[in-house]
Parts: sequence; structure tokens; C-alpha cells
Amino acid sequence: MPPKLKRPCSPSIPPLGASGDAATATTATATDLSSTHRAKKLKLLASHSVTSPFPAFAHPTPTEAAQVHALLSATHPDLASRPRPASEANNSAGTCGSVPNVLESLIGTILSQNTSSRNSTAAKRGLDAAFGRNNFAAIALAKRQDVVEAIKTGGLANKKAGVIQNVLREVRERHGGYSLQHLAGVPVAGVNVKAEEKGKARAAPTTATDEEAMAELVSYDGVGPKTASCVLLFCLGRSSFPVDTHVFRLSRLLGWVPPKADRVTAQAHLDLMIPNDLKFGLHVLMVGHGRRCKGCKGNSGGKGECVLKRWLKEKKGAKEEELGAVVAEAEEQAADAGDAGGTFLAPLKLKSEDT
Repeated sequence: MPPKLKRPCSPSIPPLGASGDAATATTATATDLSSTHRAKKLKLLASHSVTSPFPAFAHPTPTEAAQVHALLSATHPDLASRPRPASEANNSAGTCGSVPNVLESLIGTILSQNTSSRNSTAAKRGLDAAFGRNNFAAIALAKRQDVVEAIKTGGLANKKAGVIQNVLREVRERHGGYSLQHLAGVPVAGVNVKAEEKGKARAAPTTATDEEAMAELVSYDGVGPKTASCVLLFCLGRSSFPVDTHVFRLSRLLGWVPPKADRVTAQAHLDLMIPNDLKFGLHVLMVGHGRRCKGCKGNSGGKGECVLKRWLKEKKGAKEEELGAVVAEAEEQAADAGDAGGTFLAPLKLKSEDT
């Protein structure tokens, strides 16, 4: 009688660890995948920090960026604004992280993923009511379902709760406490201080460069370049240009990124091409216009009046049907794309707050 054949193990089931603990093996596999994903994000970030992913693509020029900024400022004077300091009075989710506490800013930006400003604001209030504002230890140590319940008004609560708790735990593991204030050059008692060094005089911390701050933020699972860029722009007051679905769609419409660009590569390109003094205002204006204007939304087929489309037809000789096709294609592409780990909404309170 031939020997019985054993069924081969499914490759989707991790093998037992040395201790025979399947849970340990599963955790190790997840950690390996997380490390691989983190390495890819950091490699992509480093490769585009100095050179555009589209080095031969010369748009937008500083003049083009200034012209669009002026046009949108005249169209939406209530949105035309200059960078302003982050405030404790703000709700970090409803203002895209415009609070001085860097970790709170990051959590608020995560909560604002794929939802309206109204819903994300309610989610942050729910989190504060359940655990206390900036009681990061309580959030990190809570049962996952308790966090889900607290933020359920913001949508995608299961995913966001997991991302927030994992970020908090990793921050504590790396830095010895629940703080990212070192990115702003703020010393934090008891954090990053070895036991034998406590009580001794230490050199004042230096503020992280834009590149250092971006690299640390995207190194956390669930945080992509757009989410990190929001924290830089609205919390740390740096010159950064986040690209959400609205900014991406309008950038395609304006011819500022090539058709092959996605949201991640578009942000890398635009962050290098747009002058620093225009980044804050242009970002806010493009998000606001993208939300308000029906004439440049993909769900309208790209049809209808739009001040940008009119400008392109007058100045560039563009045709209505061509512009409509670009808008519709960009809308579909933006919906399919992610942030390689995180998304955000801009800090605007508009009549229409859909994403």
C-alpha cells in the first residue's frame, strides 16, 4: 500500500514559530510586512525629495502658480488666507491638524480620512470625550472596540482606530513617551532621556528639518506622504504642499502633472515646483474650489462653468470637451489611488463638505 500523502501547508497560513505559537508567527509575519512597506515608503520619499519623479515636466512654473493663486483668490476671497499659527482652540480633525501638539495633529489628520469636516470633527470630539484630550496612553491601552465606538461618526472607524493605536504604541516604543514634539524642537520631560542622563544639563533640541519630519511621520504604519504633509503645513508651519483628490484633479486639469502621475508622485512633483510662499494659500484655495465648483468635478462629467476652465480656454486655447475628459479621468484615478498610508481633508468649513 502506498504511503499516505500529507496535504501541503497553505502558503497563506504562517508556520509555527520555534515555540509552536502560531500567534507569534503571525505577529512576526505582520511585522515583516510592515517593515517592508515602511522601507518602500521611505525609499520613495528619499528618491523624490530633491528630484521630481517627472524631471522633464516643467509645469507649473512659478508664474503659472501665481496666476492660478490670484485667480482663485479673486473667485473665493473668503478662502484667500496666509499661514497662521496652530491653535489649541482648534479641533485637530476639523482643521487638518492645525494644533500645536504634533501627535494630536497627526491623530486628527488620520480621523479626517475619507469623510467630511463635520464628521471628522465629531469623531475627534468623541475621542476626547471618551478618553480625555491628548490622553494618548488611555487611547493606546484601550480595547480596540472602545476606540471604534468613540470615533464611529467619522467613518472607517475600525481601520482608523487600529492605525491610531498602532501609531501611539510605536511612538512610545521609539521615544519613551507619547510625544512627537521633538519634530518642532520642543523638549519633552522624560522622553528620549536615558535614566543615567536625567537631571543632567542637555543641549537644547534642534528642530527637525522638513525632510527629517516627513521621513519620521511616513515611517509610521498608516501614515502616507499626504497625511504627513498636512502635519508639516498646518501644525509645524512648514512649506509643504499636500495633494488630496481635489488638488490632484485640478492639477491634472491645469496641466501641472502628466497623465501618468498618481497622487503620491503628483505631490512629490508639485512640492518641488510650487514656490514656498504660495503653498499654503494655493492648497487651501484648490481644495475649496474643488469642493465648491460643480464645473470641474468628475461626477458632473467635467461639464459646467468653472473659472479655471474658462481661464484655460482663454489663455491656453483648450477645448471644453478635452477639459471635461481630463477632469473625469483624474476623478476616477484619484478615487482609485491612496496615500500609501493615509489621507486627509483640508481645514475648510464650506457649504458643501463632501470629499
